[in-house]
Amino acid sequence: MSDEFDLDDVIEAGDGWIGEIPAGTLLRITDLHGNQAVDTLFYDAHDYANRYSAVDTIREQGALYLTTGSTLLTCDGDALATIVEDTCGRHDTLGGACSQESNVVRYGGHTRYQPSCRTTFLRMTRKWGRGLGKRDLGHNINFFMNVPLTPDGGLTFEDGVSAPGKYVQLRAERDLLVLISNCPQINNPCNGYDPTPIRLTGRRP
Repeated sequence: MSDEFDLDDVIEAGDGWIGEIPAGTLLRITDLHGNQAVDTLFYDAHDYANRYSAVDTIREQGALYLTTGSTLLTCDGDALATIVEDTCGRHDTLGGACSQESNVVRYGGHTRYQPSCRTTFLRMTRKWGRGLGKRDLGHNINFFMNVPLTPDGGLTFEDGVSAPGKYVQLRAERDLLVLISNCPQINNPCNGYDPTPIRLTGRRP
């Protein structure tokens, strides 16, 4: 990848983004209006099968939620990225991405054709091509999303813990492919029932 890298994009609510991030880049995701959920997938840019693993990341760091100091690990135990700054405080890696199917199960048949993160992911992979497809959609991180774990081991979707201008900044530990869905969910409080834009910036230090 080129040593020159400059990224500054606004991703509208319900839209997506896909692109390569060179090793060493500082990637910042900013919650412009607060209470937005940003579903994100990470891959080794040279081996898409070596992708983010929630299981390995949680096990190795001994914590359910991600924040400053968390290293995102692949299923092979390789470091993809490290969170180096976090003004939000914690990020979910358990709740998964909303889909047409999960919307129907949770909220009823009237939601079947509402937008979802999984459909956005698939649209972005078709746009990208290069061998990335449905089978490559594994574990994702929900930046800024609040999904508390209940005492009996269940998950609940609560109001977000972010606010306007809060951000998370990651350092790419290797060349990455990053796939984002700026969540369009309107059926639970993760977006305050009002999805809003985010800003994605990247620079080489």
